[in-house]
Amino acid sequence: MSPSPRRRAALLAAALAAASLTVLVTGGTPAAAATCPTTASGGASVPFRTVEAECSATTGSAVGPDYTQASIASEASGRQAVRIGSGQYVEFTLPAAANSINVHYTIPDGSSGRLSVYVGGTKLGSGLSVTSRYSYVDTGFISGSKTHHFFDDARLLFGQNAAAGTKVRVQADSGDVGQATIDLADFEQVGGAGAKPANALSVADYGATANDSSDDTQAFRNGLSAARSQGKELFVPSGRFEIGSALQIDQTTVRGAGPWYTVLHGNNIFNNGGASGNIKLYDFAVFGDVTERNDGSPDNAFHGVLGNGSVVSGLWIQNTKCGLWLMNGASSNLTIENNRIQDTQADGVNFDGAVTNSALRNNYLRNNGDDGLALWSNGQADSGNTIANNTVVQPNLANGIALYGGSNNTVSGNLVQDTNALGGGYLVANRFNSVPLGGTVTLSNNTALRAGALDPNWQFGVGALWFDARDQAITGVTIRVTGFTAIQSPYEAIQFIDGNGQGKQIQGVTIDGVSVQGVGTFVAQSQTQGTATISNLSASGVGVTGTYNCPYPTSIPKMTFGGSGNSGWTGTWSDCSSWPAPNSGPPQPPQSGSNIARGKAISSSSSQGGFPPGNANDGNADSYWESANNAFPQTLTVDLGAAASINKVTLKLPPSSAWGARTQTVTIAGSTDGGSYTTLVGSRGYAFDPASGNTASASFTATSQRFVRLTFTGNTGWPAGQVSEFEVAAS
Repeated sequence: MSPSPRRRAALLAAALAAASLTVLVTGGTPAAAATCPTTASGGASVPFRTVEAECSATTGSAVGPDYTQASIASEASGRQAVRIGSGQYVEFTLPAAANSINVHYTIPDGSSGRLSVYVGGTKLGSGLSVTSRYSYVDTGFISGSKTHHFFDDARLLFGQNAAAGTKVRVQADSGDVGQATIDLADFEQVGGAGAKPANALSVADYGATANDSSDDTQAFRNGLSAARSQGKELFVPSGRFEIGSALQIDQTTVRGAGPWYTVLHGNNIFNNGGASGNIKLYDFAVFGDVTERNDGSPDNAFHGVLGNGSVVSGLWIQNTKCGLWLMNGASSNLTIENNRIQDTQADGVNFDGAVTNSALRNNYLRNNGDDGLALWSNGQADSGNTIANNTVVQPNLANGIALYGGSNNTVSGNLVQDTNALGGGYLVANRFNSVPLGGTVTLSNNTALRAGALDPNWQFGVGALWFDARDQAITGVTIRVTGFTAIQSPYEAIQFIDGNGQGKQIQGVTIDGVSVQGVGTFVAQSQTQGTATISNLSASGVGVTGTYNCPYPTSIPKMTFGGSGNSGWTGTWSDCSSWPAPNSGPPQPPQSGSNIARGKAISSSSSQGGFPPGNANDGNADSYWESANNAFPQTLTVDLGAAASINKVTLKLPPSSAWGARTQTVTIAGSTDGGSYTTLVGSRGYAFDPASGNTASASFTATSQRFVRLTFTGNTGWPAGQVSEFEVAAS
């Protein structure tokens, strides 16, 4: 059987979220979409679908890709965006039903206004309010920083439900801003506003009034006091409430009607000098008005102590300095989950010492002006904490996820994407006078996508995963890294350094089971001494050579690398007096058995709307290509970019049990010039069964081909050719 319509919608959502397609629209003359950026799985499960502007129909112009610090594109997701002027648009296709849009954009410095939104061809009465007020930030006190933080977010409820496949256009109409650069849009089906729980108190009963300019601080203080004394929740209904001075909270639950409905407006909503705990914050938004970073001011949505057993869940935090900055005392057994923290001037979340046995999980962070998530063992160790299944996109001046000292902390299942200057993807360090690393530090099953950057002070690259003995040697600690994936790292994948240039040792690091898929310079880069074990690391697309091992100062021994089972990254850089440019080394042959079709140019004789050929080699088994129905034969052709020796083709369908077993009849052919094809495997049936992974393969005698073509002449499960992954193995 074919997937049900509901399943089709889910798979279409996955396809578009993977951003591997060009969307065509009727009406107007949209420009050809840019090459869609590579995507990666992992990280947070979120209620919205993201569609990249550069993968959508547009009459605007492409911006990027560009990794240069202080360029607009360098801060965009995928390092690409679309610029529109008056009368131009980006038109997104909804990957799933939605009734809202959140656009990540930038406009010229000093400007503000609106952008028009059309849903299904009809212009909405209210557009997106856009401003540069929170952008173009300068932090001269941070060495190496340049003007940054270009993007911001604007959101809007449609006032209607739009089905999957609906066209949503963001356009600069007459009277709107004259120019905007659109990075992406998030689309969400937002539920209705939450009602006041039974037996809860409402802050409105204590004098809080929504959607006016009056200061609601005292009403909130009175409501918090009453809720605590009565052992009840404090409910905050829909609307925007002004919080002019910080609130203190302890042993109390505050619940909003949902982050799209309840907004607390202020720069520092909660500020606790002390608290025992059991603080529960649920389902509201915090929007600040922080236009510059001032590290002497606590301009954070939450600042201070959460105590024991507190929960922060379902918050949308935007335009504050930080999301949560925990300090001033001990906090433990916290749960910080399911939050959206974006466009902050500094960190998303920082555990500033003495936070223990707590979980940071399933949070989505974007465009934070410093570390996305950081454990900083400042004065007292952060210990026993877990950072799990979070997504961090485009931290501007630091790292995606950072461990500054501390003990027995775990980082697992996260996705860090598109980091910028002055940081990397994941950092483990003795830095910022932290309590030194101790116990066992675990990093497992994390992914870095386009993570790492050229450091403007050092003038060499920072890694997707890096270890820094800046304050003191990393010794007396066990650091275990397993299941790490680094994709398209601009510079090195893994780095060992003493950031103060004194050659302090790094010991106790074991790295096992790593996939490096494209790296600008080196797989492993060491600039200090010590020992590290790297095993079962498979690399492809190495830009210069396998290893850089040049300690500083030069008088100290080189790093000693141990391990086994590594492949695809031979060679050591020999000239320690120079730094090679990314991707300046000789082309490296693909590793035997590696899939050399992923991300390459791919075309088809036809495709069903929403299921383009790009879905068949995007690395995402849940997205798929489908040909026109009832029109066999159909072809799917991948261009490997250059002739390569190949000996196997593997075909996959989505692994979900929603796909019934089927047999597809396929011929496999190859070509050196894209014109004349030779049969590699004659027409035969390939059985796909979800019970065994919905995978089929064919091996053949090694042959040199540039183009590989599949010709479909039958499918017992649906009258079309269908492929979720078309893999070609190097011999």
